[in-house]
Amino acid sequence: PSTVEAAVNSSSGSSSWSLVWNDEFNGTEIDQSKWGYEIGNSGWGNNEYQYYTDRKSNAYCSNGSLKIVARKENYSNSSYTSARLISKDKYEFTYGYVETRLAIPSMSGIWPAFWLLGANINEQPWPYCGEIDVMEAINDESKVYSTLHWNNGSYGTNYSHAEYGNGGVNINDRTQYHIYGFEWTEESIKTYLDGNLSFTMNITGNDGIEAFRKDFYFLFNVAVGGNWPGFSIGNIFPQVMSVDYIRVYQ
Repeated sequence: PSTVEAAVNSSSGSSSWSLVWNDEFNGTEIDQSKWGYEIGNSGWGNNEYQYYTDRKSNAYCSNGSLKIVARKENYSNSSYTSARLISKDKYEFTYGYVETRLAIPSMSGIWPAFWLLGANINEQPWPYCGEIDVMEAINDESKVYSTLHWNNGSYGTNYSHAEYGNGGVNINDRTQYHIYGFEWTEESIKTYLDGNLSFTMNITGNDGIEAFRKDFYFLFNVAVGGNWPGFSIGNIFPQVMSVDYIRVYQ
């Protein structure tokens, strides 16, 4: 087992995990049975600049890894393009241990992320559906962030966006490969960076927290600009996120 898997086994007291779903990205094409694309530029709630496409120039497999590529180019009234891959309606799950190995870009205005959204998002829109940010990074910081988002109340009764995060943990050269782990049980959500616990939150409560006890799906994306990284964009493009693998254990 990997160092992160060993750490989770030790922390949770579990003696074994069984691999139930994975993508090693070893082929020449993105597996359409596992991944779909979100397309367009709506700002995505954060005033982001990029237009997400399903073109091979923005997302492809090469040398055993998935490449998500942000480019500076004029496309459909946007100045940048990128890709946002999702497993919605293809793979959704509740609870387990997830591991992915990523090399992520670092530059002013860049915003790579590996995260999950509640599979019921069509019926219960964000933040009621819940959001689990396993890894986000902005600009050229030597940090990565884990955060949970939810609505502090029952669906249809009130809107009160709540969030809880780790404030960032230090990372040595995020453009090199690191292992990001995510352990999800009925009691808690934990994230790991290279085998070290980086974030934990108790999810046993109600008033919106129950969103984290339902099915979620995966997202990989690289955004350009937005409310969090800001709107000062570097000029070195393309910027690439490399995904070596993703594995789900239960």
